Amino acid sequence: MPFSLHQGDALSVLATLPDDCVDSVITDPPYNSGGRTAKERTSRSAKQKYTSSDAQHALPDFIGENMDQRSYTLWLTQIMTEAHRATKIGGTALLFTDWRQLPATTDAFQAAGWLWLGVLTWHKPQARPQKGKFRQDCEYIVWGAKGKIDASRNPVYLPGLYSASQPSGKDRKHITQKPVEVMRELVKIAPPGGTVLDFCAGSGSTGVAALLEGYDFIGVEKTQHYASIAADRLTQTLRETLTQDDLVLTA
Repeated sequence: MPFSLHQGDALSVLATLPDDCVDSVITDPPYNSGGRTAKERTSRSAKQKYTSSDAQHALPDFIGENMDQRSYTLWLTQIMTEAHRATKIGGTALLFTDWRQLPATTDAFQAAGWLWLGVLTWHKPQARPQKGKFRQDCEYIVWGAKGKIDASRNPVYLPGLYSASQPSGKDRKHITQKPVEVMRELVKIAPPGGTVLDFCAGSGSTGVAALLEGYDFIGVEKTQHYASIAADRLTQTLRETLTQDDLVLTA
């Protein structure tokens, strides 16, 4: 089966996965950020933190956005430890974060047993300017490996900077949705024909990218609304890729 999608708590679901079953973990966990003070970070919903008040988005909230930094670091360490167990030797992990949570994310990443290899940058061209300040137009991707990477299995040369705007209008399915064009480049860190895991799957963008690039996908999403959207997007993508394959075979 090219993909499997689980609706439930990520830590509980990951515990059911066998050892060494995935090639790359690529995920966008809730940042638990987006506020100037501790009160703002823990009392506001994801929608209040990450969407503009004048945008009038009808997108539902998601849970898991109200941890303080120490709780977030502990949770991320626990879940990345399970992900580490489920990843093959030489497999990789890519973890989205923002500037506020970058130190906590790199600490949790290494505490979970991963070898930290660097930070990638996602540039967002449509970010708003800030009078008298630098524009906050970047998010980051902490990445590393479970042991030494065998480059002969996947001799790719991937950039460290990606620039694309967040989907908008009818294409925006999730509050913190990442562009599929960025995700299609990131999944290429996995060897051809491998399996990509996203334990915070959201609306399924990582899975869509994985299927489009010829990978199998395992997704976990806690919020039922978004799990349903992800299932629909993954199913539609699989149908489209199978149709394209059929056209190639019959041409």
